[in-house]
Amino acid sequence: MSHIIHRSLRSTPAVATGAQGAYIFDAQGKQYLDACGGAAVSCLGHAHPDVLAAMHRQIDQLAYAHTGFFTSDTVEQLAEHLTRHAPGDLNYAYFVSGGSEAVETALKLARQYFVEIGQPSRTRFIARQQSYHGNTLGALAVGGNEWRRRQFAPLLIDVIRVSACNEYRDRRDDETQQQYTQRLLDELEQAIIDAGPETIIGFCAETVVGATTGATPPTPGYFKGVRALCDKYGLLYIADEVMCGMGRTGTLYAFEQDEVVPDLVTIAKGLGGGYQPIGAVLASEKIVSALQAGSGLFQHGHTYICHATAASAALAVQQVIERDNLLAVVKQQGDYLQRALRDRLGELPQVGDTRGRGLFAGVELVRDKASKTPFDPALKLHARIKANCMARGLMVYPMGGTIDGQYGDHILIAPPFIITTAQLDFVVETLEQVIREEAASL
Repeated sequence: MSHIIHRSLRSTPAVATGAQGAYIFDAQGKQYLDACGGAAVSCLGHAHPDVLAAMHRQIDQLAYAHTGFFTSDTVEQLAEHLTRHAPGDLNYAYFVSGGSEAVETALKLARQYFVEIGQPSRTRFIARQQSYHGNTLGALAVGGNEWRRRQFAPLLIDVIRVSACNEYRDRRDDETQQQYTQRLLDELEQAIIDAGPETIIGFCAETVVGATTGATPPTPGYFKGVRALCDKYGLLYIADEVMCGMGRTGTLYAFEQDEVVPDLVTIAKGLGGGYQPIGAVLASEKIVSALQAGSGLFQHGHTYICHATAASAALAVQQVIERDNLLAVVKQQGDYLQRALRDRLGELPQVGDTRGRGLFAGVELVRDKASKTPFDPALKLHARIKANCMARGLMVYPMGGTIDGQYGDHILIAPPFIITTAQLDFVVETLEQVIREEAASL
């Protein structure tokens, strides 16, 4: 009997006993190709010797020191590394223990900024449908994942909600891509006007939407339009890159490909690659300088912020990515993966769309390809696919509720940056077999 409150209270998952490179091993010695990085976490795979060595050195020197008393060299070096590689004036970093904490921190930092500059009437956020920003109450509130929100809704702050940018699902047949993008931007602007710009703190969005809809990228020009509207009405633009950032899409920050610079950026999963729990918020010069000129402090904090051992792992991960030129590898292998998914899966009658950026890919499943009709949620197709893939030694990240929190199934793929072409072939070939098999059994 397990005394852990597992994700399912009716079953205990397999016991992982080891991991190396792109593989995890269970107690029976079976190996699994980790093609999802857990949840897009393990960007360098497992047991990377350089990261393990850095952690050992740090623990021998200084495992932890409370930030009420000290900073540490490793944390300072990590902040310097991240901000040096960030575009624009994202010159400051605040380190936490994960993605939800990062989003919660960004929301509070954004609110305090407006208090400090004399605009305390700004109290609300705008965010999108079918999005996910974390599981703490503030992060859950800005998220639009209805399945996760539903039972906690009475506890959540009120957030203005606008449409997701999901071209496959929402662009009309009579619209061009540009017209669809403009419709979304017009909707956002109208929501700002209706609520009153003077009441809004900022707009929060995932650059590439991850778990909720399956690696859904924005249309060209969408975030440029968002940035322009935020500037026009004095809102902050908060980019959530907890899942899609830190090289996952082929650039260190996913928004670089959209040619914008947010005011605040949240990062986590690929920051430390799973070697230690860590997340961060990057903040622009104007936000931090406002606090410096005002109260002189950020009214926020956790016991484990700026954890030295976590920072040592993250710094080593980021140094390996830079040293081994892994961003170029992500682009190359990502192009291969995206093509393979289109070629091998795109023709299947149950695959409505394949999409993504870099080594961040999604496959949306449909019962009818022409009408894009989803499968009955009661079938739990995504869960069947996960179980079948695990039986074949493949880890992918399927989810349900792709369309509206209830209907729709998709598969998320986020392999380590070190994955080989042969391993990618195994991923795609196995998925093709599993989708065919599960669809035939329905």
